[in-house]
Amino acid sequence: MSTIKAILKDHIDYRKQLFKLAKSEIIKTYKGAALGWSWAIIRPAIQIFVFWFAFSIGLRKGQPIEGYPFFLWLIAGMIPWFYMRDMIQGGSACLRRHTYLVTKIKYPIDTIPTFVSMSLFAVHVALLILVILIFMGFGYMPDRYYLQLPFYMLLMFLFFTAWGLFAGVLSAMSRDFLNLVKALTTALFWMSGIIYNANGIEQTWIRNILLFNPITLIANGYRNCFIYKKWFWETPQEMLNFAIVYVVMILLAVWAYKKLRKDIPDVL
Repeated sequence: MSTIKAILKDHIDYRKQLFKLAKSEIIKTYKGAALGWSWAIIRPAIQIFVFWFAFSIGLRKGQPIEGYPFFLWLIAGMIPWFYMRDMIQGGSACLRRHTYLVTKIKYPIDTIPTFVSMSLFAVHVALLILVILIFMGFGYMPDRYYLQLPFYMLLMFLFFTAWGLFAGVLSAMSRDFLNLVKALTTALFWMSGIIYNANGIEQTWIRNILLFNPITLIANGYRNCFIYKKWFWETPQEMLNFAIVYVVMILLAVWAYKKLRKDIPDVL
């Protein structure tokens, strides 16, 4: 409990620096590119187009889902994936990427994953606004179910920021762990409910496992807002699953940080 209090205190004491570093992270990411910020939109747009073409034109005819074109169903679940993917990899590499904050400056390393997450979250908000505009372009206006989008966004931010602390600490100690995370990212995409409906899987045990996957739960939540028109309290089992996984993630992050934080500067 004392470690959690210390982490919270660091975030409160360094709250101004967090926003400045998050802004600097965004600028640094797109600095030197002629199109600059546009790449934050272009790269996800290309990936969405490829999957839309493959599943709507090439491999199958994309049938409407709940009256919505397959394309809209696809992007509703893929938009949170871009943030989650970048945090899975970027969160894992955050301490190694910002070695100077660990070894040369007296800066609390537990806040590094937070400002990295904040920078990626800002890009996610921009992409989300674009998705809402796309839905409007197809004639689907925002409704009351959109009001719960901030709730799912908060859950996603909190979970993957905790992941960043856990994975960032382990990756700082072992480059093999970082390489493992990078290798598993693609597998996580295909084994999560991003391009298919996890609730529609017939094998009960597989479906239950997938519904403990936070990536699947967040994708389902976004689709509940955009497509299925469900409130979060209408899926109590999924909310319970997420709460369980999040508590476990917090415990792992705190354990890793408490056990290894003193050794990280020496290793880096």
